[in-house]
Amino acid sequence: MKIIVDDKIPYIKEALETLTNEVVYAPGKSFTPELVSDADVLIVRTRTQCNRALLENSKVKFIATATIGFDHIDTAYCKEAGIEWTNAPGCNADSVAQYIESTLILLKLTEGRKLEEMTMGIVGVGNVGKRIAKVAESRGMRVLLNDPPRQDTEAGNDFCSLQTIANECDIITFHTPLNRDGKYKTFHLADDAFFASLKRKPYIINTSRGEVIETAALLNALNEGTIAQAVIDVWENEPDINIDLLKQVMIGTPHIAGYSADGKANATRMSLDAICRFFKIKANYQVLAPAPNPGVIEAASLDEALLKMYDPRTDSAMLRLTPQRFEELRGNYPLRREKQAYTIIINEG
Repeated sequence: MKIIVDDKIPYIKEALETLTNEVVYAPGKSFTPELVSDADVLIVRTRTQCNRALLENSKVKFIATATIGFDHIDTAYCKEAGIEWTNAPGCNADSVAQYIESTLILLKLTEGRKLEEMTMGIVGVGNVGKRIAKVAESRGMRVLLNDPPRQDTEAGNDFCSLQTIANECDIITFHTPLNRDGKYKTFHLADDAFFASLKRKPYIINTSRGEVIETAALLNALNEGTIAQAVIDVWENEPDINIDLLKQVMIGTPHIAGYSADGKANATRMSLDAICRFFKIKANYQVLAPAPNPGVIEAASLDEALLKMYDPRTDSAMLRLTPQRFEELRGNYPLRREKQAYTIIINEG
């Protein structure tokens, strides 16, 4: 079995090579028809477009993307060609929740906002959106949920319209997949009309897909004071992001909200597990993230401890300094662990 792997997928080499000795590592953007022609499996990230142009006349039987999103996979062509595929839903949900919680702490500490007096609107309530709701509720916030696909299929739900979100929310955070058309289209969901409909000058957060928010409309909203500020992790036209937008947002990061080592290990493990199921392989491997150093955090409060674990301002400062290094900053992201990896000591008083 020959496997071609994106060389930025972490913690995979030792585990993968228990499955096969035919492994080729390559940059995600360098997958070509020639490279994949005799491969049985591809393990990719969002940077590899898995479509007819890449896959036609290849031997590929299975594609695993170590990501939640799968809009880089032409699922219709894969079905036509008899190629099975899998993604990693929920793999980095806790990592995105960590990013959002740190952002909320910064709103409290640097913007002077009282979170318990704010209403958060969550647009897209899948694995990630559910985690965000728990974070917000744990901080005393009122939470409104918008998810049309779930609203249409689940009885007795508590979902509301996007207009209600626009009317009542002080923070609006997007966690939708990217759907370019159809009943549940999310492409440019936040456009000029959306921003014009806002009633409370909210903070806007996007950690889903860059194209969910129209860049020009967001810039207009910032310039006109329609919104308080924006926290942007995902951008249209990555890695060639809009520098004017980067200069204006409160926090701008290089698509790394879900990049905790824990989330990455989860995605790698889920991809390998799926390959084993598909090919009926019995394997014994471990995929573990490195321990943090130091593993003990001392702080005067839990909020201070959480910011010591992860402060998005660090990633934002690096991107502002060298926006042309977007892919490098993302591909060589430093070790970031989630709360369970640490021992926390609160020194009160």
